[in-house]
Amino acid sequence: MKFVYKILLGAIIIMAVAFGLSGYLFVNSVFQTSLEREVFQALDDCNILRFAFETAALNVPTKYNVLQDIAVEQIGARLEDSREHGRLLRLSDEERRTLYASNGFPEDNALLQQITQDTRSWQVVPQGEHYYVHTGIVVSALDRKLYLETLEDVTEVFEERTQGFSVYRRVTLAMLVCCTVVMFLICTWLTKPIRLLTHATRRMADGDYSYRAQQVSNDELGQLTMDFNTMANALEGTIGELQEEIRAREDFIAAFAHELKTPLTAIIGYADLLRSRKLDEEKHFLSANYIYTEGKRLENMSFRLLDIIVTRRDDTQRQPVAAKALFEYLKSMFSGNTEQKLRVAFGSGTVYAEANLLKSVLLNLVDNACKASAEGGLVEVLGKRTEGGYAFCVRDYGVGIPEEEVKKVTEAFYMVDKSRSRSKNGAGLGLALCVEILRLHDSEIVIESKVGEGTSISFVIPDRTEEKIREEAGKETKEEIQGETDGGNQEGMAEEMDDA
Repeated sequence: MKFVYKILLGAIIIMAVAFGLSGYLFVNSVFQTSLEREVFQALDDCNILRFAFETAALNVPTKYNVLQDIAVEQIGARLEDSREHGRLLRLSDEERRTLYASNGFPEDNALLQQITQDTRSWQVVPQGEHYYVHTGIVVSALDRKLYLETLEDVTEVFEERTQGFSVYRRVTLAMLVCCTVVMFLICTWLTKPIRLLTHATRRMADGDYSYRAQQVSNDELGQLTMDFNTMANALEGTIGELQEEIRAREDFIAAFAHELKTPLTAIIGYADLLRSRKLDEEKHFLSANYIYTEGKRLENMSFRLLDIIVTRRDDTQRQPVAAKALFEYLKSMFSGNTEQKLRVAFGSGTVYAEANLLKSVLLNLVDNACKASAEGGLVEVLGKRTEGGYAFCVRDYGVGIPEEEVKKVTEAFYMVDKSRSRSKNGAGLGLALCVEILRLHDSEIVIESKVGEGTSISFVIPDRTEEKIREEAGKETKEEIQGETDGGNQEGMAEEMDDA
């Protein structure tokens, strides 16, 4: 059963019970009021009859000291002749024997036995299709104690109650029908946000992740709709990221397969040439050199892939490293490069990083800059102290990177100029490795490039916060760490020009 029908059914049940109880109480209250009025009227009439009887008894000739039974019957007959329509009476003696009774008066003596001197007794008795108020009272006349009973017809009161219940049932039924229609409209309006959410959920389950539920109210259900849409936005973003990751993995696998195919084809071809033909010394050397070169490229590719996998799994052990040591190492590694000019300029300071990983980043960036530069071109490596960290920048004045390619160069195996990269033993993994290493250092690469003007790649290695310091060196005192930091913040400038 739908939720709206459950609410509607519950409301109908509650209204039916409420109308039924209220109608019963109302009609019964009116009935009790009318019945009490009739009872009081019957008791008053009974008193009037008693007074009339006693007055009539005083007018009886005093031939006897005691009122005779025949006189009682005569008085009773005169009282009955003067009675109102529907009223019956009965007179009984001291022994509660009937002296006079109207025609049709019931023979029930239950009330007669309850009559006393100081009380007025009454009861409602049904007789056929009629209802009567049976009253009783003691009458004193000429030293006699008689019992006077009356019977008043109150059938009309009970008929009014029956009619009242009938009318109220019809009114209740009509009100239930009207209320059902109104409640259905109200329930439909109240549950509209739920239906919209259900529809949105189904659309999203069918793959339409961009669909959003319409917000039609500002209450709790409206807030639920807003939360659902927020969740849908997050889900769509997550799915987009997963799809992008799947696409990147597929591109990675395709690129990896392609990168393997090219050197393997050369290795297999030249190896087959060496084994199937007798070559002169020069061709033999060239074939072996091709095999060696392509094998080294495969080796370099495997090492780079292994580095990327390792950096994605491990955490860094960041330690304070003098910036000067990093730049000196970089100069020594490229001291034998005769194709480009390397310019190193840096400010003194302390870098909080894992030295070997950071060296790998700088080597890759400088190597890429050299490959992008023309022979004899200038490559700059800059470093300076900034607020909260140490900034590095590697700049070349080579071919540059097209704007649409900038976001892709950090993907594994992606090369802007594949032929030039392969000719220089590149595999398109250097920047991907740098990105992963810097991610472990809470940093990221910023690339600025213009075609024909060169490329600038920069990043900042942040300092350790107090929280990081406590985590990495729990036993170090705050004063020692502060002293170490102050020592690393001293600034200077050293610049060297190397014609590598």
